Amino acid sequence: MGDSTTTDTIELLTCFGLTRQEARVYSLLLTEGALSGYEAAKRTGISRSNAYGSLAGLVDKGAACVLEEQSVRYQAVPIKEFCANKLHFLREAADVLEQKIPKEMPENEHYITIRGRRNVEDKFRNMLREAEKRVYLFVPGSMLRLYQKELEEQIQKGHKVVILTEGPYELEGALIHFTNRGGNFIRLITDSSYAITGELQDETHTTCLYSSNPNLVKLMKDALANEIRLIQMTT
Repeated sequence: MGDSTTTDTIELLTCFGLTRQEARVYSLLLTEGALSGYEAAKRTGISRSNAYGSLAGLVDKGAACVLEEQSVRYQAVPIKEFCANKLHFLREAADVLEQKIPKEMPENEHYITIRGRRNVEDKFRNMLREAEKRVYLFVPGSMLRLYQKELEEQIQKGHKVVILTEGPYELEGALIHFTNRGGNFIRLITDSSYAITGELQDETHTTCLYSSNPNLVKLMKDALANEIRLIQMTT
């Protein structure tokens, strides 16, 4: 396994509640099978105390189990099972939190800056999931494919979906217009009430402006309508 792949794997495992050191030891158990604390320390190059601490942490977090033999060894829980268990727990925790956390205040019309590509992509996804009538989406094709499931669900609900992209792209039930004028600019309007706009760059430099301010929403909707009319005139 290459260094970049190993780093990516460890980063993803930390999303499931493991520390980086626990993630390293867990990856080792997955690839080499059951190991003692001494063996884990020797293969990872960390101290025995840290290796035993990581193994204990893995057991507590449901990522490893203890084999009771002549000498204690630890075995990894299969990755599919470990992830499924974590996701199940998080879904249950989310349901409880939704019931117990105080209700949110009504959203105001402030302008909100969202920084970071992942945060922007998450905001797009949540807006698409929560749309109740219509969606206007102007993004590069590479980003469109991230939201295939959410867009299909909107169409299945009978909601209007209008997409502007550079193409090629197909989505039955959606109104799709192809343009080469977009570049990295991204825009989304839902229910003529919420809007987000910005420029898609790398993780650090991606920034978008989000608001429910009627003036911004109308301005963006008019701009998209003008873009569609221009496309229709030139095709």
